[in-house]
Amino acid sequence: MPRIASIGVHIIDVLGRPVSQIPPGQNIALIDEIRVTVAGTAGGTAVDLAKLGADVCSIGATGDDELGNVMRGILDRYGIDSSGMRVRHGVPTSATMLPIRPNGERPALHVMGANAIFSLDDIDIDSLSSFDVVHVGGTFLMPTFDGPQAATALAAAKDAGAITTMDVLGVEKEGMADILAPCLPHLDFFMPNIEEAEMVAGVSDRGALAAFYLERGADTVILKMGDQGASINRLGEPEVRVPAFAVDVVDTTGCGDAFDAGFMLTTAMGWDLERAARFGAACGSLVATGLGSDAGIVDFDSTVAFMESAATIPLQN
Repeated sequence: MPRIASIGVHIIDVLGRPVSQIPPGQNIALIDEIRVTVAGTAGGTAVDLAKLGADVCSIGATGDDELGNVMRGILDRYGIDSSGMRVRHGVPTSATMLPIRPNGERPALHVMGANAIFSLDDIDIDSLSSFDVVHVGGTFLMPTFDGPQAATALAAAKDAGAITTMDVLGVEKEGMADILAPCLPHLDFFMPNIEEAEMVAGVSDRGALAAFYLERGADTVILKMGDQGASINRLGEPEVRVPAFAVDVVDTTGCGDAFDAGFMLTTAMGWDLERAARFGAACGSLVATGLGSDAGIVDFDSTVAFMESAATIPLQN
């Protein structure tokens, strides 16, 4: 299996379901389930990769608090190399509380914590040459690392022969396109969800949206579109669509991260883009069937079996 570095946002998620409303005052509402998971566009992706059998290294930052201990313990239990996780003193570990609605939607209450001060100095740049894939996850939620520092890490990885990938977290702020711009020429695959892509580019037509990032240097742009699957785009080539799979949705937390994990793993294994994206869609669909970003996926073989047998959702224009 390929060796993959997942760099960036690592979050502890505390999730509960189903939550129809927050009780008034100090009242209590009884729910079915509460879970704690490692999530985030780097952390959740790393866990899914480990479940699929990849050799994974998490690179990021935690605080020196109990949630940091929990995060590193979970990573270790999944067999993820957590030696790249730096402990930053005097800041909390990044965390989110997620009351999951009955339809699977996930409003969030978030503490930026250690992700806000994670920087290029926390990465052993020379070590990036040992990976088959280097993924940067969580751009726009790492104000120190975002932009030129992330571009430096991606350039080093690409120069060393790694496949480079990126996903973002759509936290709206000024100058998002300018923050992203230095990274795009060093990316083999840019994989935002379509709402995040629109937020950055300021356009909504799918073709124009993909062109915005391709013309600024990304080799391939994959737009993730929820129950409408994914759109694969390369300069001078027709769009390729892959569908999502029909499942009973419990929680949509981490579905995009799971897509990333499945796609980058199978791409590194030599699968063609369409089949790799279909596997990514299978991973994302499976995660939607349970609570938390690590739900649904069991292992590589069962995910392939699901991809080959499960019904898909019809594509719309």
